Amino acid sequence: MEKSLFEVKSLTLENYLRETLSHNRNELDKASELFSKTLNSGNTVFFCGNGGSASESSHLATELVGRFKENRVSLPSISLNSDTTAITCIANDFGYDEIFARQLQGLSRENDLVVVLSTSGKSRNIVRVLEQASKSSVNSIALLGKGGGEAAKLADVSVVVPGNETARIQEVHLLIGHTLCELAEDFLGF
Repeated sequence: MEKSLFEVKSLTLENYLRETLSHNRNELDKASELFSKTLNSGNTVFFCGNGGSASESSHLATELVGRFKENRVSLPSISLNSDTTAITCIANDFGYDEIFARQLQGLSRENDLVVVLSTSGKSRNIVRVLEQASKSSVNSIALLGKGGGEAAKLADVSVVVPGNETARIQEVHLLIGHTLCELAEDFLGF
């Protein structure tokens, strides 16, 4: 029996996921531990990304502030993509490369965490927020694709989805983000 187009695409996603787990097992464990411990200590998890990754960043931040699986106390999380006034002000006054770094500088404190999502790891605003994280003693996790780009070298933990298909990379990023949220809820006893 011939496979449907949906089955073929699903198998492609399954292959991306299998390859990601195979190539990033240690990094995923480190990311989970860092993510959970950040929240356990009362620190904030920041998210950011561009385009579809911006939407995923906002979605993941709300999984912490709202809830993921169970009703529980709200957990501190901010999407650096959500404040359009800040983004347009910073882009206008400092340049688009600074839209995330400037917010992180003003909002974060030591031992917070920034999670960047980028299908390439080459966007200047992603590179800049990772540089700012280092200066501000903020930990960093990068969910990347297409080889990871410059961001892979700057983050404390880099998870690079093998492959070049943007949609599949974003789907794996969302699955990883949801898994981090679920594991953090378990770690925190919810």
